[in-house]
Amino acid sequence: MIKVALFGQKTSTSLEDIITPFLNYLSVHHIEFCIEKKFLRTISVLTDVNLTTVETFTSHEDLDKNVKFFFTFGGDGTILSAATIVRNSEIPIVGVNTGRLGFLATINKSVLLEQLDNFFNGNYNIIPRSLIKIERNDGIEIEDNFAINEITVVRRETTSMITIDTSLNNEFLNSFWSDGLIISTPTGSTGYNLSCGGPIVHPSNQNFIITPVAPHNLNVRPLIVSEDSVIDLKIRSRANEYFLSLDSRNIALSTDVELRISKADFKINIVEAKDTSYFTTLRDKMLWGSDKRN
Repeated sequence: MIKVALFGQKTSTSLEDIITPFLNYLSVHHIEFCIEKKFLRTISVLTDVNLTTVETFTSHEDLDKNVKFFFTFGGDGTILSAATIVRNSEIPIVGVNTGRLGFLATINKSVLLEQLDNFFNGNYNIIPRSLIKIERNDGIEIEDNFAINEITVVRRETTSMITIDTSLNNEFLNSFWSDGLIISTPTGSTGYNLSCGGPIVHPSNQNFIITPVAPHNLNVRPLIVSEDSVIDLKIRSRANEYFLSLDSRNIALSTDVELRISKADFKINIVEAKDTSYFTTLRDKMLWGSDKRN
């Protein structure tokens, strides 16, 4: 018996036209499903399908690791949150985009139903995405200490810049005097990294991108390094704390806490339709070719 998991974040009427047909498809094809508990409350008011006895989960601990697909309904941010549930289970994530085109959630809800037969018949691509992890120097564990897109340190409670002493493989690299520093994966290169002037890197590359946020010195530029690199950060600030961000999860840390960043020991698998590619998504998202002079 095939089984899938369903996950979403925000209540949205944009699901009304897709959730009932999707659940009916699963029922007709005898596909079992479980639903994240908060998302169940969201969709239960949007469909007349009886969900009173459906199996639920709340975290990676009670997720059935035998599910074939983990369907997310939302956008790229929903997939980033889903990664904290899927973790190292290797369950492929199917990102159903209920809004604008995403770099991760590439399957628009308007074509979901026509793609389902392909997915359940094995006609799809699996795109592994490398992750980045972080450790504190004081031995205290950071919950969900990994990210798909980026790990960022930024100033907190001060208008002054912070200084980020950065070492690469135990060799001093630079003291970044800036509003913050982004350590991005290739997947995250089209996110915060891009908005701060960093390069676009294809997800198949095995790199990290070090990008300063509004650096004081204009000769400081983004740097691409191997994903096997170990990056150490020490933060100096006029305030006693700084912000650490892992994708969209924020933590306030004391400036006494130093950080070590390296490659995570697992990847997240993203399902991609056969007729989709990263460059197609990139052209559509970045509006390349829309200038008629080209």
